[in-house]
Amino acid sequence: VDGKIYLLAFPGEGEGEMEGDSKADTPDVPPSTDNTPQCLNKALEGLSSRWKNWWIRGILSLTMIIGFFLIIYLGPIMLILVMGVQIKCFHEIITIGYRVYRSYELPWFRTLSWYFLICVNYFFYGETVADYFGALVQREEPLQFLVRYHRFISFALYLAGFCMFVLSLVKKHYRLQFYMFAWTHVTLLIVVTQSHLVIQNLFEGMIWFIVPISIVICNDIMAYLFGFFFGRTPLIKLSPKKTWEGFIGGFFATVFAYLLSQYQYFVCPVEYNSETNRFAVECEPSNLFMIQEYTLPAVVQNAVRWKTVNLYPFQIHSIALSTFASLIGPFGGFFASGFKRAFKIKDFADTIPGHGGIMDRFDCQYLMATFVHVYIASFIRGPNPSKVLQQLLVLQPEQQLSIFNTLRNHLREQGMLPPAVEEAQ
Repeated sequence: VDGKIYLLAFPGEGEGEMEGDSKADTPDVPPSTDNTPQCLNKALEGLSSRWKNWWIRGILSLTMIIGFFLIIYLGPIMLILVMGVQIKCFHEIITIGYRVYRSYELPWFRTLSWYFLICVNYFFYGETVADYFGALVQREEPLQFLVRYHRFISFALYLAGFCMFVLSLVKKHYRLQFYMFAWTHVTLLIVVTQSHLVIQNLFEGMIWFIVPISIVICNDIMAYLFGFFFGRTPLIKLSPKKTWEGFIGGFFATVFAYLLSQYQYFVCPVEYNSETNRFAVECEPSNLFMIQEYTLPAVVQNAVRWKTVNLYPFQIHSIALSTFASLIGPFGGFFASGFKRAFKIKDFADTIPGHGGIMDRFDCQYLMATFVHVYIASFIRGPNPSKVLQQLLVLQPEQQLSIFNTLRNHLREQGMLPPAVEEAQ
C-alpha cells in the first residue's frame, strides 16, 4: 500500500497494482479538440495534415504578431497583458494537476491554488507600487498604511492559506495532498515570479520588454521554418521538431540591429507622473542609447577594411540577448516538452489553434525574462535617481531633513555646492 501511495507523485508510468509506477494512477487526459475556425478548415480542407498545420500555425502566428504590435502602440498598458498571460498560464498548469485531484476528491485544492495566486500577486504588485508609485502613495492615506505594513499583510494572507491547507488534510491522502501543495507552489515560482520580472524589465524601458520577446519570437519562427523545410537532425528527443538546422538558423536570424534605440518612447524608463496621474515615458536617453564610435579589432579591419563602426551600445547588448535566446532559451521549451510528455499530453491547452495553450507560447519567454532581469541588474542598471526620490518622499519629515543635511554637507566637502547656495545657507 505504501508503495502505491508513493507513486501518486509520479502518475502515469507503469502498470498494475505492483510496486512501481502505475498506469492506474495516470489522470484521464481528455482528447484534444480541434478548435480551428470553420472558415480556416474549409479553406484548407484539400491540403495534407502537414501543410494544413503549417498554414494554421502561420496565420495564427501572424495574427498574434499583429496583436503584439497593437499592444506596443498602446504603451504601458502592457502591464495588463502580462497579468492576463500570467493568470492563463497558471490556469493551464493547475488544470493538469486538477485532473489528478478530481479523481480523489481532495478538498480545497483548486480554491487554495487560486488563493495562493492572489496572495503572491498581492505581494509582488504591492512591492511594485511601493517602488515606483511613491508620489501616489504619499497622497493617499490608505495606500500609506498598506505600503507600510505590506509585507506583514502579505505574510498574514499566506499564513491563512497555509493553515487552511493543514486543516484540509485527509487521512490516506496525505502524500498526494502534499504533492499537490508542491505542484501549486512550483507553478507560482515558474509563472508568477517570472511574470514579476517581466514587469520589472518593463519599468526599465519598454525596449527591455519588446526586444527580448521579439528575439524569442524570431528564433521560434526561424527554427520552425528551418526545421520544417530543411531539418532532418533532431536536436533533442524531447522535442523532435527542434533540429540542429533550425537551431542554427534561429541563432543567426535573431542577431540583428535594433532601431528602437532611436526612439525616446522605447528607451525611457516607464514612470508614473503624479501630476497627470498617467504613465510617462519621457527622459534624456542614457549613454546606452547614444551612438558611439568603436574601433574594430585588427583582424576585422583587414577583412572589412573599416577601422571604426558607429553603434548604439544597446546593439552590442542585444547580441548577448540574442545568443542566450538561441542557445539557452530553447531549453525552456525542452523543459515544457518533457513536462507534457510526463503527463501524456500534447499541449497545455487548446486556446490557440495550431499552437496549443498560452503556456506553450511562453515557455521560452519566461526563461528569457529572467535572464534579461539578471542581465540588467548585473551589467546595466545603476543608481536610479527617480526611484531614490520616490523612497525619500515616503519618509517622515525629520528623516527627510536629516538626509538633506547629510547630502548638503557631502556636497560642500566635494566642492560641488555653488558658493551662492553656501552664502544663502
